Amino acid sequence: MPRKNEPTERLCAVTREVQPVSSLIRFVLDPNGQVVPDLKRVLPGRGVWVTATKDNVAVAEKDRKKVFVRGFQSEARVEPGLAERVDALMERSALQALAMTRKAGGLVTGFSKVEAALRRDPVAGLIHASDAAEDGVRKLAAVVAGNEELANGWQIVRLFESDQLDLALGRSNVIHAALLVGQASENFLARVRDLERFRGFSQADGDIGSV
Repeated sequence: MPRKNEPTERLCAVTREVQPVSSLIRFVLDPNGQVVPDLKRVLPGRGVWVTATKDNVAVAEKDRKKVFVRGFQSEARVEPGLAERVDALMERSALQALAMTRKAGGLVTGFSKVEAALRRDPVAGLIHASDAAEDGVRKLAAVVAGNEELANGWQIVRLFESDQLDLALGRSNVIHAALLVGQASENFLARVRDLERFRGFSQADGDIGSV
């Protein structure tokens, strides 16, 4: 969120379109003159704003002099792979938010426990490991389809491998998880949506979206 009295819109240095800051990534220069992403929009110094998609960040890296040098009005160094570094930071942020959801008591893991939660608890979304067996995914989808009380528009997340989920949650063999309704789950899902948009995913891709 923008700090008090700060603009809620900025000009994208690549597309030259004015957009909400929530749709942009802010970049700043570190003390060595290297371009670094400021995902939380809190680092000091002049900022250059780029539409938060991998394609636009790749264009900014390629056209460094046009985008960053012009935007910062000074020399700006860009190490190769800027878009990939931003992707990794956004992925890490999402997984950290997932860990906080578990600590807040907003996460249920394990197929049987997830199935039970879908039948009795307010659920904001489902997480399936990207390497989950499709049989388990289909069985849980059938439970969802049979529960008319589940709210429309909740999300299915399949962005992370089971090893990533294991590491984030401090347990082994995490394949399926249910997100219980609450602020912690909403914070995680917001970061997931940011990562989806950055990678250019859409609900039509089939492995993420709403049911």
